[in-house]
Amino acid sequence: MSMAESQLHSKMPLRMVLMGVAGSGKSTVGEALAKRLGATYYDGDDLHPQANIEKMSRGEPLTDEDRWPWLTKVGERLGEAGDTLIIGCSALKRIYRDHIREKAGATVVFIHLSGSRKVIESRMGARTGHFMPTSLLDSQFATLEVPGEDEHAVTADIDQSLDDVVREIVEKLEAYRA
Repeated sequence: MSMAESQLHSKMPLRMVLMGVAGSGKSTVGEALAKRLGATYYDGDDLHPQANIEKMSRGEPLTDEDRWPWLTKVGERLGEAGDTLIIGCSALKRIYRDHIREKAGATVVFIHLSGSRKVIESRMGARTGHFMPTSLLDSQFATLEVPGEDEHAVTADIDQSLDDVVREIVEKLEAYRA
């Protein structure tokens, strides 16, 4: 790691959640951001109970009751992190983000990947092998509560190249110290 990269890494928060509706690019951006920061990226979808995956695969939106065990696992994984960790997790409501913070027991910065329904629907239609059908996008947008100014959050516009999305996030994260 170069000196500049080391300095950049030391300025970054230790625990981050890439959040947004399905299709906003959490996995793609998460992997690229982790590489840029020398962090570990973990896909929060891998923490879903099988019952949740089956429900979403049938086109049924999750309820809050379905989400709590998953959000608990996300928060606990963040709390166990010994190094810089980024987890992709929709975290659509403030109460979900508060729960993740509580379970992590540490400062968590949320990175909201924001885009228009048209852009996200196009991306969802192009991807393969994911359990979340495009039909659930309406419920995702209906559930989304954009992070407030008091939430340790930054927002990045996804309607740009991957490199530009990552660059925007890194610039905004420089305001936070680990």
